[in-house]
Amino acid sequence: MIENPVIRGFNPDPSIIRIDDVYYIATSTFEWFPGVNIYSSTDLVNWKLHSRPLNKKALLDLTGVPDGGGVWAPCLSYDGKKAYLVYTVVKERGAMMQTDNYLIETDDINGEWSERVYLNSIGFDPSLFHDADGRKYLISLENHYEKNKRFNGLYIEEYDSVEKKLVGGRRLLYQSPTGELVEGSHLYKKDGYYYLLKAQGGTGVRHSAQMARSKQLFGPWEEDESILLHARDDESLPLQKAGHADIIDTPWGIYLVHLASRSLGGICGRETCLQKVCWEDGWLRLANGGNKPFVNVEAPGKRKMVEEELYDFKKGSLSNDFQFLREDISDKIFFSEKGLHLKGGSGLNSHFDQSLAARRIDEENTEIEALITFDADNDRQLAGIVYIYDTKHWHYLYMTRSCGEMVAKLLSCDNGSILYYDEKVKIKETALLSAKVENGNISFYVDGKLLKDKVDASILSDEHIHLGFTGAMAGFNCIDCEKREKSAIIEYFKYKRTAEA
Repeated sequence: MIENPVIRGFNPDPSIIRIDDVYYIATSTFEWFPGVNIYSSTDLVNWKLHSRPLNKKALLDLTGVPDGGGVWAPCLSYDGKKAYLVYTVVKERGAMMQTDNYLIETDDINGEWSERVYLNSIGFDPSLFHDADGRKYLISLENHYEKNKRFNGLYIEEYDSVEKKLVGGRRLLYQSPTGELVEGSHLYKKDGYYYLLKAQGGTGVRHSAQMARSKQLFGPWEEDESILLHARDDESLPLQKAGHADIIDTPWGIYLVHLASRSLGGICGRETCLQKVCWEDGWLRLANGGNKPFVNVEAPGKRKMVEEELYDFKKGSLSNDFQFLREDISDKIFFSEKGLHLKGGSGLNSHFDQSLAARRIDEENTEIEALITFDADNDRQLAGIVYIYDTKHWHYLYMTRSCGEMVAKLLSCDNGSILYYDEKVKIKETALLSAKVENGNISFYVDGKLLKDKVDASILSDEHIHLGFTGAMAGFNCIDCEKREKSAIIEYFKYKRTAEA
């Protein structure tokens, strides 16, 4: 059985393909580098991180992007010979949204991807449709800049895969008859109909997956009278915000992949789920009935649980579980028999030059731990562990030098305002820093002794943050706001999932 979410912790906007007997799901990574998580599975139940194809600046430049900007809603597609990835880089989230759309492709999903092709900048959530005659079409919503009119419907334009450019001019494909925002759309063809699967209602609690169909590629469209999937108006459901979906045929039936969140106010953000679906009277329906997301769904595999992950940096490598905030910091990292050496960068509020490596939080209750050696010269040099949502929301347990002594202290940031704590402890140049999230609160420890407890974890949730729709991360960093020369040595980083108390 699938136990949803099937890919846990900050993995929204899933798009799915099948190549031979392997399934691949791409999810959004926003301001974290390298970009786009691609997961693989052979049984739909157990998924592993396969790759992050946007792994160089020529493919993804996130320098200075806003919090919650960067890569939105990548679409993974396959035409039987090549895999294609189209994606948006959001560089401005205000009224004048800047949304650049690109395409890369590969003959071998296990190998290298092509250089990127610029497509357009009309809006976000692009998808690529491969028609039966071999022609390809790009679909995305169009941003609008008139007062009180942010979005202007879905548009379509043909993509010439030989010339590697859009051709023929774009035309309006679809507008919602209800006026709801329509995004995250995918186009399919079956039994003489074109089917449009679309996300409606925004990505919060009104989110949904809905369908329309047409005998012609460009419409007119007939609306499905039933919402395919949603969790609207029922906060008791274990899966909330269900929507933004894609479908895949398998030997075990048809499955719909979609985003959802396990809780409102939790720190795992939007995650990836699977539902079994079937065709009834020309429309997709949940195989289990109704239109609410199910936690347990029939599938051929059995989930394998891992309670603890230990990243031993003395082995000389950094797991691809970790990402960097906006910029590639691999040139700031080297390894020795002591562990990972990380050169200091900017502070946690900065959109530039941070030295931070973090992994996804995939359960509400977790523990993190790192053994760090750091010989700070002054209080402008810091190194430690962090729970972080974005540059305005984080909790930071760190080492620094204050009044000539090495100390460990705690800082938090909520909506850009720094929260100072009086607690501090003298330490040596090597210290064990740890933190535990339990039932919405965080406790911080230094060398096994409690420094501060009952620190609010909910400031790392989507619901706490205006227009928040990503998820929290946990990791380590080094700051040097003096000369960018001081390094910290991280011997290991431990991540442990714990049961609810």
